[in-house]
Amino acid sequence: MLSLTPAAAMAARTVMVFGDSLAAAYNLSPDEGWVHLIEERIAGARLAWRVVNASISGETTAGGLRRLSEDLKRHRPSVVVIELGGNDALRGQPVAEMQSNLEKMVRLVRAARAEPVLVGIMIPPNYGIEYAAQFHGMYGEIAARDKLVLVPYLLEGLVDKPEFFQNDRIHPTAGAQVLIADTVWGVLEPVLRKKKP
Repeated sequence: MLSLTPAAAMAARTVMVFGDSLAAAYNLSPDEGWVHLIEERIAGARLAWRVVNASISGETTAGGLRRLSEDLKRHRPSVVVIELGGNDALRGQPVAEMQSNLEKMVRLVRAARAEPVLVGIMIPPNYGIEYAAQFHGMYGEIAARDKLVLVPYLLEGLVDKPEFFQNDRIHPTAGAQVLIADTVWGVLEPVLRKKKP
């Protein structure tokens, strides 16, 4: 975590990133991941926010839902970036079940007086084009219904560039993390600037 001056540290509110391996800097050092790069941008913009990365590789929406309440109590965030669903989809879980879990997480975040920011994911059509489309469409539906700020697609601009992916062709390389940070920051920065103490 980047250091703040004592006064800024006392005033800083918390952004909690709550995701899976895509946010946990899988196979990279934490300093290379997009979450850390977002933290650097916050510091560079002199915004009084600190970042907590509560992401776990392999996490599902069901697992996230089980642990969210505890993490909300522990970190007391004012903004929560929810980046989950990819592991469910890669296992062919029902889209309706994922959607229900994400909507419950949104309600928990709001009940904790924090603002949820939802991050959209896409998957290869391993389970068919219709399933993949329903999965990605789920994020927009939740955002529209619950009036959420949405990052439409975390890996925007990367899918057709194999050089930006590790050997598993799922997890982005260190070189891709700056582009992912650009995508998230474009949505997150206005939220942080307008959020009143």
